Parts: sequence; structure tokens; C-alpha cells
Amino acid sequence: MGVEIYPSGHRRWPNEVKALVVADTLEPGATVNAVADRYGVQPNQLSSWRRLAKQGKLVLPAVAPDEPVFARLVVCDPAPAPPSCDRLPAAEQIRIVIGEVRLELAADMPAVRLAEIVRALGAAPC
Repeated sequence: MGVEIYPSGHRRWPNEVKALVVADTLEPGATVNAVADRYGVQPNQLSSWRRLAKQGKLVLPAVAPDEPVFARLVVCDPAPAPPSCDRLPAAEQIRIVIGEVRLELAADMPAVRLAEIVRALGAAPC
């Protein structure tokens, strides 16, 4: 699996392997202890990797669904924009709408900053 084992017994797990192990814990019915036993990892180490994944510091592999996945489509009239003197033209904006929160940002906003904003709002990044 690409795990480096040192003479002292310590192991170095590549991020790709950590991500696969964490992804196994997300399967229905899986437990951290059972997955840790399967891979020979301490449960607390696996929990630490899961924490990294939740923080976005460990990227999990994409899951290929067995069946087509559909998202619910909601069609509604757009909410009226609040009046503003310094609004940018729509083509030069990025809009983020999460529930009642609506953000309008400049289109040249760095992607890293956008990701920070989405993470701060508690939304799942795309």
C-alpha cells in the first residue's frame, strides 16, 4: 500500500492511503475500531486522520455510486437584491447563497479566499 516501515517500528502512511482508510470508515455500518483493526492502525490515529479530512487537510477519494445520483431541483423567483450604490455588474460577481445568507464577491477573488469563506459559513465545498 506504500506504507514505509522504519526499523523502530514506526510507519509513514502516504496521504492517499490515509484517505482510503478514512473513506472506509464512512461506509454504512463501519466503525473506526473495525477499520483500524483491518488496516493495523491505532483507532486514535485513524480518528486523527478523520479530523484532518473534516478540516479539509486530507482529500478523500471520490465515491462512484452504484446508482445514478439525483439532486432535488428547486425553482423559485430570484430574491430581490438589496439596493447598493457600489454593486458590480453581475458578470463580475461571484454569488454565494447558503440558506438566508447571501454574499456577492468580486469575480477576481482568489480561490483560496473563496474556500475559506465557504468553510467559515459551514457549507461543504464543491
